[in-house]
Amino acid sequence: MQSLIGTGVALVTPFKKDFSVDTEALSRIVNYQIDNGIDYLVVLGTTAENATLSHEEKELVITTVINANNGRLPLVLGVGGNNTYKVVDELKTRDFSNFVAVLSVSPYYNKPTQEGIYQHFKAVAEASPIPVILYNVPGRTASNMLPSTVLRLANDFKNVVAIKEAAGDIVQAMKLIQGKPEGFLVISGDDMVTLPMVLAGGSGVISVIGEGFPRQFSDMVRLGLERKVDEAYKLHYLLAEAIDMIFEQGNPAGIKEVFKTLGLSDNTLRLPLVNVNQDLADRLNKFVKSL
Repeated sequence: MQSLIGTGVALVTPFKKDFSVDTEALSRIVNYQIDNGIDYLVVLGTTAENATLSHEEKELVITTVINANNGRLPLVLGVGGNNTYKVVDELKTRDFSNFVAVLSVSPYYNKPTQEGIYQHFKAVAEASPIPVILYNVPGRTASNMLPSTVLRLANDFKNVVAIKEAAGDIVQAMKLIQGKPEGFLVISGDDMVTLPMVLAGGSGVISVIGEGFPRQFSDMVRLGLERKVDEAYKLHYLLAEAIDMIFEQGNPAGIKEVFKTLGLSDNTLRLPLVNVNQDLADRLNKFVKSL
């Protein structure tokens, strides 16, 4: 899965002031990523406010991204949830001809055991017609997918090709990198530890900060993959303050504020998410203009 090495971004869903999906803004954001060095795009991940979109809106987002991308970059589609049978049904019925892989989040809220997580992804792997990227994000799911479970899945199912590891635990990431089978990709899901993970043997990132600063962040990842450590860390420290800020009051509130400053989209979110406060908005605006 060479197309998944490097920098992917988890696309936001931009909304107009009336809370409808802003397809023109979404197309602008897609082109901004492509024009500035991003390697692949992730559609309808957590950052897309997926939980607040109707079925029709999700289809609109997918169609808009496919059309705007026009075959230029690989696309990954978020297909996950805490109802295994519903996820399996989507995997069996959706047309995946425009996608190279699915990104499937570990079941949230239910808090399954490690065996429950394994059985969930066993069903996902057996149903998916394209490669599967596991997604471990215990800060959202309240359940950590342990390295032993990930490696069991990677060894048992050839189409489980990668994990987006977003536990924010570099030791856990290193255990995955050390124990993974050949060809399996360990992808950072935490922007702040992306470079250390890459230097430890990781394959890149699925990023949020990369959407706002695609040239700098994708250059950092490439330099890391090339083992140009000092140059890569210069870019890491250049962006570190912004990484902290975009997550300070929740995702995607921070990155949508960055997009507003860049003139790419409005900063509207759907409840229960709300905009960042004025203090953070001012600091983000200042950072973007200084950069």
